[in-house]
Amino acid sequence: MCVFMVLLATIGWRAWERSRVTPEQRERHRRARLLATGKMGDADLIDVHDNLLVYTYAVRGAEYTASQDISSLRQSLPERMALMAGPVYMKYDPRNPADSIVLAEEWSGLQPYARSAIAGRQLLTAADLIRIIKSFS
Repeated sequence: MCVFMVLLATIGWRAWERSRVTPEQRERHRRARLLATGKMGDADLIDVHDNLLVYTYAVRGAEYTASQDISSLRQSLPERMALMAGPVYMKYDPRNPADSIVLAEEWSGLQPYARSAIAGRQLLTAADLIRIIKSFS
């Protein structure tokens, strides 16, 4: 009986701890985890709705369509996101390929074919992307 009470208390304490994390913090942690441990792959950005990116990709023969809420990352992105439609990079969880991102605080997969990245095939940060877009304006 005592072991059951300790187990129940532990489960209750963990549930209480989790409830203190806001959805925004949970999403930030998910992006950080995928950035640190995720595998990179190719995707196609097919649509941009306000603060939502919609993209498709394939992993091990399975095709996925995913979306990412970018409202917390919007301030560092260009206003005309619809122009970014096309090929992009994404990071996904190898154990759960449906869990993926195109943007994070320190990484952007939106510009794999941007003019300055073609020669070196390097990934640009969101700040680099903004600088490139402004240079064409």
